[in-house]
Amino acid sequence: MRFRDYNPGRDKEAVHRIYREIGWIEKKKEQEAMDLFLESSRAMVAEVNGEAESLVITASGLIRYLKEDLTLSALAGVTTGRIARKRGLASQLAAMAIARDAAQGALVSALGMFEQGYYNQLGFGTGGYEHWCSFDPAQLEVELSPRIPRRITPDDWEAVHSSRLSRNRGHGSCNLEAARLTQSEMLWSKNGFGLGYCDGAHGELTHHFWYRTDDVECGPYSISWMTYQNRDQFLELLALLKSLGDQVRLVKVREPQGIQLQDLLKKPFKMRQVSEKSKYESRMRASAYWQVRICDLNGCLERTHLTGERVRFNLILTDPIEGFLEKDAPWRGVAGNYLVTLGPSSEAKPGTDTTLPTLNASVGAFTRMWLGVRPATGLSWTDELSAPEELLEALDHLLCLPDPKPDWDF
Repeated sequence: MRFRDYNPGRDKEAVHRIYREIGWIEKKKEQEAMDLFLESSRAMVAEVNGEAESLVITASGLIRYLKEDLTLSALAGVTTGRIARKRGLASQLAAMAIARDAAQGALVSALGMFEQGYYNQLGFGTGGYEHWCSFDPAQLEVELSPRIPRRITPDDWEAVHSSRLSRNRGHGSCNLEAARLTQSEMLWSKNGFGLGYCDGAHGELTHHFWYRTDDVECGPYSISWMTYQNRDQFLELLALLKSLGDQVRLVKVREPQGIQLQDLLKKPFKMRQVSEKSKYESRMRASAYWQVRICDLNGCLERTHLTGERVRFNLILTDPIEGFLEKDAPWRGVAGNYLVTLGPSSEAKPGTDTTLPTLNASVGAFTRMWLGVRPATGLSWTDELSAPEELLEALDHLLCLPDPKPDWDF
C-alpha cells in the first residue's frame, strides 16, 4: 500500500469508481461535478495493487471565532473502495492530509461525519446541533410582498460564491475559498435552481436561495443554502419562499444562526399533527453531524478574545492523531503540557505552574469547550475532560458563547 498525492491523469477513473461504489455519483453531470471538486481541493490517495482505492479531499477556508477568522482545513471527503475496507487506509490517509494542512498553516480542521466515533480517533469533537425545519411555505407569517427575483443557474457560480462569502456570518461560520467548489455543489444538486436579488452597489448578488428537489412539481424542496446580509434581505427571501406555497407543499431549510423559525410559522403544532407520516410532514429535526478540532493551540488562542475575568490554568492535552502519523510527519498533533491563559488576551505556552489548577482534556473535548459547543462542566460529565470544580465554573462563565454554526456543509 502506498500513500501519495492525487494525480488526475492517473487516478481519475479509479476515484470515479470509488464514488460510484459508495453511491455518491451516478450520472455524467455528477462525475463532472466531482472532477471540479477535485480540481479545487487538495487530494491524496492510497494505492492497492497499483490503483487508488482510498481518497481523502481537503479544502482551504476560514472559520469565524467571535469576530476573528481562523484558517481552516475542511476535510471534505474520506472514501474507500469496496475491496479495501477495514484496513485502516482511510484513517491513515485522513491523518496525513490533516497533518499536511496543519503544517501549512491551518489552525482548525473540520468535517461532516458519517457516524459519531470514527473521527474521534483523529482528535475531532462533535459540534453543536443543527436544526432542520420542514414546513409548508404557505404557512410563513411574512406579510411583505417580494420583488420579482432573478433566476439563478449553475452558470452563475461565481456570483453565487461571492454572495456566499459576503453573507451575514456568526460565530463558527465557515467559508471555503475556491469558487469552483460552489460550482461543483450547484452541478451536484438534483433539479437544482436558485432565486435571488442583485442589490449590490455594482449589481452583485446580495441575497438568494439555492434549492434541490426530487419532485419539481410539489416538492419537498430542500434549501441547500441561503445568503443574506441584513434583516430586510432575510425577510424578503422568506416572502419569496412563501410565494411558492401555491404549488410547493413542503420546504426543508436549516435554521439560520440566531433565528427561531417557529416564530414565523402559522400553527406549527397543528401542521405537524395533520401532516404526520406523510410525504409533506411538517417537523423540526436536530442533528449534530459536524466535527472540529484544533490543529494549532496557541495559534487559536492568540485569536481568542473573551469578555470577562482572565482564567489561568495548566492544561494536560492528549491528541490521538499522533498514533496514525509517521515519526517524521511535518506535524504530529498538539498533545502536551501547557500553561493556558483565557480572557481578553489568550495564549498557550509549553510548561506547568504548580500554583495553578489543572485541566485534563483530549483535543476534541477541549476544542468543543473553546468553541462553545458545550460548557466545561457538561463536557466533564460526558467527554474526556476533567478539572477541579472551581476551574470548571470559571470556564463555564468565561466561555459563554453563541452556538457555533458552520453554515456551510462539506
